[in-house]
Amino acid sequence: MTEHSTDGPLLGPAEIRELAEQAGIRPTKTLGQNFVIDPNTIRRIVAAAHLRQDEHILEVGPGLGSLTLGLLASSSVTAVEIDPPLARQLPQTVERFFPSAADRLSVVEADAARVRELPGEPTALVANLPYNVAVPVLLHILETFPTVRHGLVMVQDEVADRLAAGPGSRVYGVPSVKATWYAHVSKAGVIGKNVFWPAPKIASGLVRFERREPPVAESLRRDTFAVVDVAFAQRRKTLRAALSGWAGSGARAEEILRAAGVDPAARGERLDVADFARIAAAAGSVSSKGTEEVAGADSPPGEAPQNLPSTRTASATGTAPGEQPAEAVETAPRDGSGVNDAPATDPGEHP
Repeated sequence: MTEHSTDGPLLGPAEIRELAEQAGIRPTKTLGQNFVIDPNTIRRIVAAAHLRQDEHILEVGPGLGSLTLGLLASSSVTAVEIDPPLARQLPQTVERFFPSAADRLSVVEADAARVRELPGEPTALVANLPYNVAVPVLLHILETFPTVRHGLVMVQDEVADRLAAGPGSRVYGVPSVKATWYAHVSKAGVIGKNVFWPAPKIASGLVRFERREPPVAESLRRDTFAVVDVAFAQRRKTLRAALSGWAGSGARAEEILRAAGVDPAARGERLDVADFARIAAAAGSVSSKGTEEVAGADSPPGEAPQNLPSTRTASATGTAPGEQPAEAVETAPRDGSGVNDAPATDPGEHP
């Protein structure tokens, strides 16, 4: 297999600053506007993506075009950009710096977390994702475009660790489980801070994925993700207690768990995606009659009831309407639309 090479022109610090000025962008750390200015970093990303020359690449958040030019060296690219000035400027940038590749670029002005149609059928996702919505965007792309078989994305380093984490890990959680519904996920490296303009406060991480078959039928995905959301909302509790509201009672939660072959005393952080899928499947076969309990029966004395019916609306991304995505701990750099990035915050804060 002949892999992708970066023989085309790449942008350096001077070109990036010039393009930012043309687009009317004055990048600041407070707005999370950081752009890749190091050609070697682009070469590294493209090489780590393991691309073939016949790939149709989907890029999310192309921004000023640093990564786009590297990807266009021998492949076609569809770039999804939410910021109108940057979406308009990108074809002009390619025409200026890499005119022979201009006809291989398609630009879609849209929100990548909501886009449902793209020209052609992309086979790979390679992107410096908007870090404040990285997990929802990645899951949406994997759900909506099954032709995307593999890819490499750059995200906040902490989010990269979460996505690649396995059961039992301290950082294993909702993003870890949901990503593995679609793909095998692994961490492919760390990107330092000094390759961006301006330099951010945090490092970035590369995440590689290879699509796989889901553990059960696709029709059970939403039910499985609902179980995942509830289990990790109270991750320190046993599954019997954590799922009691979702199941209607602690007794029914235990019955479902036993039917799925899962220990009711286990915690969600010990289960893989196949375990959660079995729980969702078992729920359809366990009757809710005769298992009613008094609300709060699973709660220790003095604690608020934990088994009240949940009003949380599960989604493919695990974020309830109006909530911040779970991975939005700190906004890290992206080579993309600065106006689409949240202000940088300290770890543990909401942007």
